[in-house]
Amino acid sequence: MVVVVRRHELSDAEWAVLTRLLPESGTAGRPRVDDRVVLNGIVWKLRTGCAWRDVPERYGSWQTLYTRFRRWALDGTFSRMLRAVQAERDAAGDIEWLVSVDSTIVRAHQHAAGGKRGPSTGTKRPDHALGRSRGGLSTKIHLACDGRGRPLGFVLSGGNTNDSTRFEAVMADVQVPRLGPGRPRTRPDHLIADKGYSSRKIRCYLRQRGIAHTIPERIDQATGRLRRGSRGGRPPGFNGRIYRKRNVVERCFQKLKQWRGLATRYDKTRESYQATVTIASLLLWIRPFEDDL
Repeated sequence: MVVVVRRHELSDAEWAVLTRLLPESGTAGRPRVDDRVVLNGIVWKLRTGCAWRDVPERYGSWQTLYTRFRRWALDGTFSRMLRAVQAERDAAGDIEWLVSVDSTIVRAHQHAAGGKRGPSTGTKRPDHALGRSRGGLSTKIHLACDGRGRPLGFVLSGGNTNDSTRFEAVMADVQVPRLGPGRPRTRPDHLIADKGYSSRKIRCYLRQRGIAHTIPERIDQATGRLRRGSRGGRPPGFNGRIYRKRNVVERCFQKLKQWRGLATRYDKTRESYQATVTIASLLLWIRPFEDDL
């Protein structure tokens, strides 16, 4: 049977990869709605940024799409699929471990505003990665990508969060599993970041892990070092040729923000929005597979 692929739907090559990674359906109860139809509906919704109720009827009931999306978001299915694809690409030698780190701001739609006032759990309100600044409610995506502009790890925070405070969390999220025995790979060959990450704490963290890095020194730091004279120490090493490659992370954000459901946050909960970023990242990784199939 010939499958007609509409705009924003999964290609045959993409589906051939995803179908191997999806969880198996249980034998009890009613038959599960076709996974490809459901995933096509989820991807269509996230690419267009529409409401769940407005997803075309050809994808079935919107309640089914939302229920499957939330279930797989909460049980980590999307994250496991992303890790599995990264492991396969690493085993094939396709990951370039020249890692770039940066962040981007995403405005939160008024439909997402309820997440900031979410229900309390005990004495603590849940953190849904929403912060208020002069531009209103927003979320910040802190991301590390490989040398080809594909996400290796990311964390979410409120839009009013300083980049440097989430650096170690981003690095901790870089965990590419091995197909065989061994621990996941977590350490890049070289790391590139902008002046926002120029701090003594971050440079010390990278030196302790043995990670070579290229981070430009801020003007105030250079001025303070010169003012202290010999006690200021030597300036940090900087390679301008390597630093020019930092634009890959900007291109990565540009590709991710082609998803309207990601470029503007409509999700109230952290889990749902994190799943949105994960799905977009997953499809960025799958595209190179088309040459292998």
